[in-house]
Amino acid sequence: MSIQANLHHIKSSLPTEVTLIAVTKTHPSEKLMEVYNAGHKIFGENKVQEMCDKYTELPKDIEWHLIGHLQTNKVKYIAPFVSLIHSVDSLKLLQEINKQGIKNNRVIDCLLQIYIADEETKFGLSFEEAESLLNSLEYIQLKNIRITGFMGMATNTDDQDKIRKEFRSLKLFFDKHTPLVTSNFSLLTLSMGMSSDYLIAIEEGSNMIRVGSSIFGNRNYNL
Repeated sequence: MSIQANLHHIKSSLPTEVTLIAVTKTHPSEKLMEVYNAGHKIFGENKVQEMCDKYTELPKDIEWHLIGHLQTNKVKYIAPFVSLIHSVDSLKLLQEINKQGIKNNRVIDCLLQIYIADEETKFGLSFEEAESLLNSLEYIQLKNIRITGFMGMATNTDDQDKIRKEFRSLKLFFDKHTPLVTSNFSLLTLSMGMSSDYLIAIEEGSNMIRVGSSIFGNRNYNL
């Protein structure tokens, strides 16, 4: 199927409360425009430089999500325009995002990335580390960021029961914290699920999925 057909197939099957992030990593702007021209304007990028390049090239009404690991020294490049940062995994990173939010006179929405997978290569806070961060005075004092949810990636495995259990653990953690609302904390988004496992993620309570290859096809790793 074409990119637009793939997009329509996925979106037509999603519950209304689930937001689709079209993951554009390594795909050229021409492919992104096929998605944009089909009416979808929410894109996710893994790398800061690639995101900045595409932001410059493409229409300005696109909503950009940074979904990959983010280094503190690169926050300044996306702070003026990023809509949501999915991959906050430390207080230090959150403080830098807040600093850049002040410089750009904006409050930047963020998700805490929670480590739920059985893989050492993935990033994220443990449940205990996330609790500690949220209860810290340093976090409470930040006024130019807002934690609007959590993000997690399940183990890359064919064991669907394992994937389901990992997603369910994050949903329980999300539900536990949903009643708490402050000036910089209000849980709205649970970002779980990619091309291989988003159907399970939705069944387990995800309301935001990050899908790339099922829309665009295989990535071009030569870029």
